[in-house]
Amino acid sequence: MIFKKDIGLLVLILIVGAVVAIINPRFLLPANISNTANQVGLFGIIAIAQAFVILTGGIELSVGAIVALLGVLFIDLIVNLNVHWAFAVMIVVGAGMLMGLVHGALVAKVGMQPFVVTLCALLIYRGMARYYTEDATVGFGFGASFPTLEWLTAARSEIFAPVARLFGHDGPTIAVPHTLIALAVVTVVAGVVLHRSVLGRYLFAIGKNEEAARYSGIATARITISAYVICCGLTAVNAILLAMYTRSISPAVHGNFYELYAIAAAVLGGFSLRGGEGSILGVVLGTILLQVLQNLVNLLGIPSSLNFAVMGSVILIGVLADQQFVRYRNRSASQAASQRTASEHPHPVRAEVSKARVPVGNRSG
Repeated sequence: MIFKKDIGLLVLILIVGAVVAIINPRFLLPANISNTANQVGLFGIIAIAQAFVILTGGIELSVGAIVALLGVLFIDLIVNLNVHWAFAVMIVVGAGMLMGLVHGALVAKVGMQPFVVTLCALLIYRGMARYYTEDATVGFGFGASFPTLEWLTAARSEIFAPVARLFGHDGPTIAVPHTLIALAVVTVVAGVVLHRSVLGRYLFAIGKNEEAARYSGIATARITISAYVICCGLTAVNAILLAMYTRSISPAVHGNFYELYAIAAAVLGGFSLRGGEGSILGVVLGTILLQVLQNLVNLLGIPSSLNFAVMGSVILIGVLADQQFVRYRNRSASQAASQRTASEHPHPVRAEVSKARVPVGNRSG
């Protein structure tokens, strides 16, 4: 489903991309585009995960810590415990969904604030990751290789090469990262769930007005819990992709501020922090815009420490734009209601005057 916000965001991406290309032509190099696409794939998945929770009016602050904890767990399973990678993937994703179940139950059943629950979870998971590894960096030992897993998670394929040859181009084409393909699959599935399923309608209803949704017969607690389960399950998938991409994890810093990227992409994509609004396509476009801006920072030689300043500014601008959009929409809705009322009662004052004159005439007669 495409919204006006999505079209505007796409136009903004094209404008920013053109400006970046003019400032530094290296932006259009196939290698740079492929690297940027890989970052979009990695961060787009956790942005979509965050969007499910934001849609309900909640927030998930522990995604970075989950990435660190489940990342070191995954490496330990396949490297040190010799667990088959397919079984390890199921264990890690299951662990992530269990985390989401706990978070959702504390929010929906116990009545705790999402900010408090997920902030405490952030601290707990980060501490567990550091204790689990004794605060040491973990990674793949020398010579450790998992060909199938590495191809699925970290490889790149020149899928456009056959098309390019049809037009007489025999040179290298843009290598598409498999993380981007994974993002495309997640985007399609999440789009169907949010915009074409009963669960999606219920999530939107809870975000708009949870009390009204409860009175209409929606099991709000169960639906809210499902949003957190989906969020943390997708975060676990992202933890595996990042572990295979980085090949080593320092539990003290791995995944730091990833929740910032996810929230920024969701807000840019049209998801209101109040809940009840947004589109999956918008989240992907928001992720692309963030990565293009980050690529611009790198190409211009701006210190990487300013990345966080850029992200914070983007979130602030996105929230301000969302507020202005809501005010404009409410003003337009009130004007439309006034016009409908005027069309239904074209001369209300004249009618009241006519009614008022009737008893006066009777008394004079």
